[in-house]
Amino acid sequence: MKKKIAVGIDIGGTNSAFGLVDQEGNMYGESVMSTRNYPDPDQFVEEMYIGIQTLLKALDFAYELVGVGIGAPNANHFRGTIENAANIVWRGVVPIVEKFRRFFPNMPVIITNDAKAAAVGEMVFGGARGMKDFIVITLGTGLGSGFVVGGQIVYGHDSFAGELGHVIVNRTGRVCGCGRKGCLETYVSATGIKRTVFKLIADHTDDSEFRRISYNELTAEMITKAALNGDPIAIEAYEYTGMLLGQALADAVAITSPEAIFLFGGLAKAGKYLFEPTKKYMEMHMLTAFRNKVKLLPSGIAGKNAAILGASALIWQAHNA
Repeated sequence: MKKKIAVGIDIGGTNSAFGLVDQEGNMYGESVMSTRNYPDPDQFVEEMYIGIQTLLKALDFAYELVGVGIGAPNANHFRGTIENAANIVWRGVVPIVEKFRRFFPNMPVIITNDAKAAAVGEMVFGGARGMKDFIVITLGTGLGSGFVVGGQIVYGHDSFAGELGHVIVNRTGRVCGCGRKGCLETYVSATGIKRTVFKLIADHTDDSEFRRISYNELTAEMITKAALNGDPIAIEAYEYTGMLLGQALADAVAITSPEAIFLFGGLAKAGKYLFEPTKKYMEMHMLTAFRNKVKLLPSGIAGKNAAILGASALIWQAHNA
């Protein structure tokens, strides 16, 4: 009997990862290629097809390929397009699903944005298995979010619903890449916490290792490590980050009433330094009807190639529907 295999693809601004995943979330080979080196999306798709075929030829068992799932920034699930993605070399609206279907005919090719793919991955392979209502927050360079209601991803009429990162938390606050001021992701993200650290350094006199590091050298990983080592600036930066995230999550809970909220990404690795203030301020600002009912959890697929798993989960969710 042939083992069923799905392809999961995570398209990023710098690199794109892809791999082969079965229904249980087992990975049977993965690889990565440059996105920036292919300003022509047709060449990119052709090169990725060659890479996928290389992985398939390396399998030592009989298989049936059942589909291709794609996670990408600014992806339109309904149209199968990547639309005006700021960090990808392709300009305008790119019909990426159509391009992949030329190489993978007679099988589903499904795309969604990377945060929504993470939410589907959490539902199929992670901690949200069996849940019908939950939220996934991805804390990377920006803040992504996927809302699941009644077992279905919330897309809205145009596929772009659920952008919690662009809820404004301070109308006169930090400038965001979207062109507005005070978006949540300007505070709660890898980039946002860097900005917070440098503001705290300016506002306080506490000794900190960050006083000897330039802004361009600083990374979110360094801030997490410093917090775990007791650096006061790093700990306060996470307290502030958790406060704003907790307040925003309390508002989100009032809209979708989730069973759980999952935090995924680099900032979540700070453990209690992020989770404790986030939970505290979420409960503090929660509508009474929801208080102490919503679990705040780390991702159940952290530590694996979650982006590939999430993209492949688009196929498994459709396959098992």
